[in-house]
Amino acid sequence: MAESMDFISGELICIDKPLGWTSFDAVKRVRGAIQRRLHVKKFKVGHAGTLDPLATGVLLICTGRATRKIDELQSGDKEYVATIRLGATTPSFDLETEVDATYPWEHISREDVERVLPSFTGRIMQVPPVFSAVKVEGKRAYNLARKGKEVELKAKPLEIKEMELLSFDAPEMVVRIVCSKGTYIRALARDLGIALGSGAHLTSLKRTRVGKIRIEDCLSVDDAVKKISETELSFPES
Repeated sequence: MAESMDFISGELICIDKPLGWTSFDAVKRVRGAIQRRLHVKKFKVGHAGTLDPLATGVLLICTGRATRKIDELQSGDKEYVATIRLGATTPSFDLETEVDATYPWEHISREDVERVLPSFTGRIMQVPPVFSAVKVEGKRAYNLARKGKEVELKAKPLEIKEMELLSFDAPEMVVRIVCSKGTYIRALARDLGIALGSGAHLTSLKRTRVGKIRIEDCLSVDDAVKKISETELSFPES
C-alpha cells in the first residue's frame, strides 16, 4: 500500500528540478496534482529557495501548513556543483545571455585555481548579478536589465563555507560550493574569473543539498506527481 500523505497538515516534497523549468513551474505541477487528488480548485503550495531555470537540483516544495516552515528551510546551508568556463563573460554571468567579451585563459593552471579558491571562503561581500530578482526601487533588477537600463546593485554579506575544485580541464572547471542563503553562484563565477586574470561565466549548476536534504532524497517531477496520485490520503484531526 502506498504511504499516507496529509497535504493539509503539510508535506515536504523534495524535487530534483529539471533544466529549463522555473521553480514556479515545478510548484504549479505539484499543486495541480494535489488539487486533482483532493478534488479542490485551490490549494496552498510554496517552495523554499528559488532555482534559476538554467539550474537543476534540490527544490523543496511545501504544502498546506508546512508552508509556514519555508523561511526556516531556505535559511539552511546549500551545496552546489558548478561548471565554470574561463575566457569569456556574459551580462547574466551564465548562458541566459550571449558572450559579450573574451579573455586569455591559457595562462591559468589547476594550481592557480586551487590557490585562489580559499580567498573566496569565509564571510565575503558579493555584488548580485543585474540579471537577478533583487529589487531596485521596487522593481526586479532583471526586468530593468532586460530593458537595457543601467542597474547598480550594492554588495551584500554572505558566507562561503567550502569551495572544492572537483575537476579542471581548461578552460572549464567544476567546483563544489557550500554557502549561505542569498549566494549567487553566477556572481562567484564572475569574481573567480577576475581573480584568475581572465573572465568567466557559469555553464551549468546543480544544487545538491539544502540543509540536510540531499539530491539523493529527491524525486523527479513525474515521480512526485505519480506518488501524489497514488498515495493514501490522511487528514488533520478537527
